[in-house]
Amino acid sequence: MKLYTKTLLAAILGTALHVNAIAQTADGAAPVAVAKDQPIAQAGNFAPTPPMGWNTWNTFQTNIDEPLLKGMVDAYVSSGMRDAGYKYFVLDDGWMTMERDKNGDLVADPKKFPNGMKAFADYVHTKGLKFGIYNCAGNKTCAGYPGSRGHEYQDARLYASFGVDFLKYDWCNTDSLNAREAYITMSQALKASGRAITFSLCEWGNHQPWLWAKGVGELYRTTGDITASFDKDKHFNSWTALSVMSILDKQPAIAKYNGPNHWNDPDMLEVGNGMSFNEDKAHFSLWCMLAAPLAAGNDLRKMSAQTQGILTNKDAIAIDQDALGIAATRIYQVDSLEVWAKPLANNEVAVCFLNRSASVKQITYNWQQQAIENEPNNIHIDFAKASFKLHDIWANKDLGTTKKEFKQTLTGHSVIVVRLVKQ
Repeated sequence: MKLYTKTLLAAILGTALHVNAIAQTADGAAPVAVAKDQPIAQAGNFAPTPPMGWNTWNTFQTNIDEPLLKGMVDAYVSSGMRDAGYKYFVLDDGWMTMERDKNGDLVADPKKFPNGMKAFADYVHTKGLKFGIYNCAGNKTCAGYPGSRGHEYQDARLYASFGVDFLKYDWCNTDSLNAREAYITMSQALKASGRAITFSLCEWGNHQPWLWAKGVGELYRTTGDITASFDKDKHFNSWTALSVMSILDKQPAIAKYNGPNHWNDPDMLEVGNGMSFNEDKAHFSLWCMLAAPLAAGNDLRKMSAQTQGILTNKDAIAIDQDALGIAATRIYQVDSLEVWAKPLANNEVAVCFLNRSASVKQITYNWQQQAIENEPNNIHIDFAKASFKLHDIWANKDLGTTKKEFKQTLTGHSVIVVRLVKQ
């Protein structure tokens, strides 16, 4: 993506910020050695837009059972999450017994799932949702349950018999295992199972999967885990450099690798898990700008109206699910203020103004001096030649047009996201 980033700094950020320096990010990633003769499994069209769903881990870790999860499935539907576009219900680590059975098969923990895993999968399906499950490329999962190493085809057949639609495949206890080969093996096993199963590579970005995972799976983690972190005063804070912002900073360099059926995955959402309303809204907005998979991880039964409003905001989701599948890039970064831009279908564009600091900032933006181009997708937006209406997706109101200077106050740890529609 070619975005003009130098000449218009003052126009974007305004004299009120007293900007003296520009810090820019470069596109591209370091090369990795890839065997030329290594076969690539052919993926299906399972994820033309970023997958959307819910995962047990962020709230419950391994403390899961069938009654709790059936209640969560019910809340998934009644809360409006399903109708907003979320479709996967994913069990993370901890669903199985600590040992395989005499045939080498994984076994759903009978204390947690007394009716078996297929019965629970059937319940998920009756609610109009798809069912996801978890395992690991190593000998054991991250929580110490049996991993899939050496059992890939056997496990894939078992998942198909359960009615699994999605597999999250982690990277713990892998020792010197070759990541690319390990994920290709499971990818091929899933395809041989006879069931369409979306494949999520949870390899943490250690082996640069964006360079080789296209055709192996539909989404692949680009960083380590998002975490519920705490500040020096022991207040809950996932916004810090330890989590949301740190993950965000790693995305611009790999934005060009994102697209239909091969999505950069910056990990699950922490919306509703302890951050402030502004932080939750910013976190969700930025993941939507990145065209990231959206996997909620909050307690759906207890979420506030504010959390529900964030997770089901149709305008934010539309940006994430845009047909072009282009990830936003950071076009300005000065001190604590950033501007991210994402071309959309129909020559529209989403622009996100981010204030990383806790202080209030003033934005002054002259649209007439800015142009956005994306040559591969034949997108050219020249605001001096065409007028666009500005729609604030969170305030749900129009904010004038690109013919006038854009002035806004941006509170701490927050965003303003506008969708530009040609008049």
